[in-house]
Amino acid sequence: MTDTPVELDSRRGLAAQKATDLRRSLAEVESNAAALRERQQELEEQLLTAPAATWPEAAAKARYVLNLYAASLSVQDARHRDLIAIVLDDFTRLAAND
Repeated sequence: MTDTPVELDSRRGLAAQKATDLRRSLAEVESNAAALRERQQELEEQLLTAPAATWPEAAAKARYVLNLYAASLSVQDARHRDLIAIVLDDFTRLAAND
């Protein structure tokens, strides 16, 4: 027996190595997605339980909800996308004036 590890990836074919890399990448993405969903749930719980104390806080909540809605829109729904963009621009402009 030797103390040096055997590099198994080098003994497999290129297709098998690519398949392994793909599986590893997918596992990493799924892990990151689960963490992201958990953080999103925590944020949404905060947004649900803590009322906004100022107009900028209310605008931040509205911005979050509008972005969620925009993400669910189809590509063909340009009118609603434009309306969302205008409202978000209004929030930014009005916040800069304060």
